[in-house]
Amino acid sequence: MYLKHFLPLCIGLAAISCSEDDSPIVLKPEINQRFTGGGNFTSFDFSLNAFGAEGRNLKFQESLDFGIGNSRFDMPWVVAPASVKSMDGLGPFHNAIACSSCHFKDGRAKPPASAGEALNGLLFRLSIPGKDANGAPLPEPTYGGQLQDKGILDLKGEALVEVTYTEQAGTYPDGNTYSLRKPNYRFHSLQFGKFDPNMMFSPRIAQQMMGLGLLENLSEATLLEYADANDANNDGISGRANYVWDSEKKKQVIGRFGWKANTPNIKSQVAGAFNGDMGLTTSLFPKTDMTDKQRKILGSNMPPNGGEPEVIDVILDDIVTYTTALAVPAQRDFDKQHILQGKQIFDRLDCIKCHRPKMKTGTGHRIKSLDNQTIRPYTDMLLHDMGEGLADNRPDFLASGSEWRTPPLWGIGMIPTVNKHSFLLHDGRARNVEEAILWHGGEAQKAQKQFKDLSKTDRQLLIDFVNSL
Repeated sequence: MYLKHFLPLCIGLAAISCSEDDSPIVLKPEINQRFTGGGNFTSFDFSLNAFGAEGRNLKFQESLDFGIGNSRFDMPWVVAPASVKSMDGLGPFHNAIACSSCHFKDGRAKPPASAGEALNGLLFRLSIPGKDANGAPLPEPTYGGQLQDKGILDLKGEALVEVTYTEQAGTYPDGNTYSLRKPNYRFHSLQFGKFDPNMMFSPRIAQQMMGLGLLENLSEATLLEYADANDANNDGISGRANYVWDSEKKKQVIGRFGWKANTPNIKSQVAGAFNGDMGLTTSLFPKTDMTDKQRKILGSNMPPNGGEPEVIDVILDDIVTYTTALAVPAQRDFDKQHILQGKQIFDRLDCIKCHRPKMKTGTGHRIKSLDNQTIRPYTDMLLHDMGEGLADNRPDFLASGSEWRTPPLWGIGMIPTVNKHSFLLHDGRARNVEEAILWHGGEAQKAQKQFKDLSKTDRQLLIDFVNSL
């Protein structure tokens, strides 16, 4: 069952004040746009299905494709040859067997809790110094651009990764203590020999998926409004766009998705996940992420593929439509005094200089109900230097080894409901919002220090506001 409409929860609430533009907020019997985050693509389902709701005002065929895409998103792929030819061709190496393996309930994966736990939803990008002809990182010569820890049939995965953590204790100026955990990675059981001695890697956790269509429909001009690559504002914040290769348009375009804004659009993101995560080819990426050395070693043991491409366009398009049309949970408790106070602190610490509260989508998207929507994603979609503490030291197109795209904050407080955890940041090291803030460095160092200098009460008010989004 696919729910397309949700009744607003803000009926009859009184007028309140305090917003980012200081104008009065009046809640009317209809949905008030200040708290609905995604316009047409706002959900009022706050259950464990909060990330899986369908946007409103879709055309009949779009809604039908959304439902079909949903079922395909959850369906496991199998080894070729199989009786269901449209869903075979998995591997031979992979990280997952279905989209939902990493994005359970369209949500966020969590990192391994201990050294022996599998990497379900945590993957590793691999590269060596240099760029290819399109400006992308050069893949590691033996293992390719992504480590795949699982194999089909009698094949073992390319390698295994042991994840452990080192606790780093700290103390706030007011005397309260905290502890951060720094991840450590050990690669072992390498099936095709050693890595290149110059190998670089980047851990990437699977993110929650809602609202992507709205972010895709932001104009390039809107994305660049906050860009300040040379810090002309002299505020220490110098966000800049990543420009990446669009395999469909065959040219460089602005990057939007991925932890380093290294993917241009939703179709590329989905097709890239099929290729890297499941070893499946598409019309966009017709070759599997296998190296010549791997093919040579496997020789006659190379399993058959599931067609050329293995993911036919109708399946790819259905999943792209599904991913594009996922709605955003509305903000909760927006009228509560402590949430309003937390927002004032969030604004005062200049968190909004990167976590941009408000934007308007463009026009001309193939899903018309995504056009002209006022949204509140709390991101600028730009790259920012987050300091050495969070650096993976691996460039990705224009992104340096310490730059990351500002992640949207909408829906962040629903992760514990949907996915039963609260792990954040690109590798899941932060166990909650507080730890995520404390890991901020580089351009966010000033805001992090100001957060530390707050009273315990005010720190909690800011955290409560973020968790209401």
